[in-house]
Amino acid sequence: MMIELENAREQIDRIDAQMAALFEARMKICAEIAACKKEHALPVRDPAREEALIRQNQNLIRDPEIASFYLPFLKQVLALSREYQARLNKEVL
Repeated sequence: MMIELENAREQIDRIDAQMAALFEARMKICAEIAACKKEHALPVRDPAREEALIRQNQNLIRDPEIASFYLPFLKQVLALSREYQARLNKEVL
């Protein structure tokens, strides 16, 4: 039992490290998007794009019990991306 627990924790640790790397990569791309938006005088907020992204990704999780947790997770990631872009562009959301 304890060996299975330790194995599961090791897997979670690896996944968390991968998620951190993906998050950093995502935020670096958000910085590029923020610069482009600033250059073209576009607002950080893009509700149509966010809704399209949510619709596109909400069915990626096949397990319905887990899927109910994905939508709030995705919305939080989008909110963090907006906040980061706004900070870079010194824009108030």
